[in-house]
Amino acid sequence: MSHVDVLVIGAGITGATAALALAEAGLSVEVVDAYGPAAMASGWTLAGVRQSGRDPAELPLALAAVAEWPHLDEKLGAPTRYRQEGNLRLARSDDEVEIIKRLVASQSALGLHLTFLPTLSDVRSVAPAISDKVIAASFCPTDGHADPVATVTAFLAAAERAGARLTYGERVVSLEREGGRITHAVTDRRKIAAGAVLIAGGIHVNDLLEPLGETIPLTVPIVTVVQTTPVAPTLGPVLGVANANLAVRQEANGCFRLTSGREDFDDTLAEENGRPLARPRIKQVATTISRVAEVLPVVGETRFQAVWGGLLDLTPDALPVIDHVPGLENAVVAAGFSGHGFGIGPVTGPLAADLVLGRAPRFPLDAFRFDRFTGLEANAAELTLHG
Repeated sequence: MSHVDVLVIGAGITGATAALALAEAGLSVEVVDAYGPAAMASGWTLAGVRQSGRDPAELPLALAAVAEWPHLDEKLGAPTRYRQEGNLRLARSDDEVEIIKRLVASQSALGLHLTFLPTLSDVRSVAPAISDKVIAASFCPTDGHADPVATVTAFLAAAERAGARLTYGERVVSLEREGGRITHAVTDRRKIAAGAVLIAGGIHVNDLLEPLGETIPLTVPIVTVVQTTPVAPTLGPVLGVANANLAVRQEANGCFRLTSGREDFDDTLAEENGRPLARPRIKQVATTISRVAEVLPVVGETRFQAVWGGLLDLTPDALPVIDHVPGLENAVVAAGFSGHGFGIGPVTGPLAADLVLGRAPRFPLDAFRFDRFTGLEANAAELTLHG
């Protein structure tokens, strides 16, 4: 039987950044994941790094993360392909214009640099390829995007250099407790004695929590993601829309990555070549392409490369849980990021690590407490200003 100071369950952005913080604090750390780096939500994501559209409780974390992103390549010794080229939130109707105006007013009052672009000409001054279906937009110049798999892999590699052990292709199936402490994790291969556990397993978090008598009320919708073949640089900022039914960015390699709004997922998660696979409906793929091409016509002229579904661990208020598991002093959960955890990962992982280490986190975590859901059933929040 192996022993570790901290067992991190999940090799997404949260688990990866927490593992690095814990290893740098001098603890023995093992990261265990059923698949590998960014195999699920962190890799499926649009991979925006944004502050705009954040809940006020999450905005301070996003502001702090954006301050870190420009320096991550140097810190990690590997490329994240981060680009700070802004986020345009498009309005396609008078009703959407009012939504965007309210967004600019509320978030400007919170200190975010966000401007209202009242005409198509103003929008095209930022993104010339935008179609005439767009009548206004907001623009946050300090938002951006990155490569999700490269970023998570870089964090994990840095954690490994700091002494963490990375174990892929192994699934944690249960946690054993004695009184108010977790003593062991049982995988599909072995038993691990753990001084502490960080559960960062995304949509699978309740598989481990429920036998302990706790759950996070989650729904698991699907977002369709389409990737094109590479084309010449056309789009700098990430594009979203007021009603959250599309988003798009152009990756550093020239591919466009398109995402839909959320839809109910009534299928099961499959596996293909040892990787998880969520299959969106064909009609949703077609709708996603059509909607994006309507605001960014060049997309309709590109060639299709890949399609996949991204499953969201969506909480009732679309905010994550970053807290101790109730009644367990050495178990911390960081999950429920609701499809927008990638950009804030460089901050949220270390916050979870602070809880594991028993030190005061650098930001208040009251809004992310486990017990805020007491008595609530899983009830999907409306995803707004997605992307």
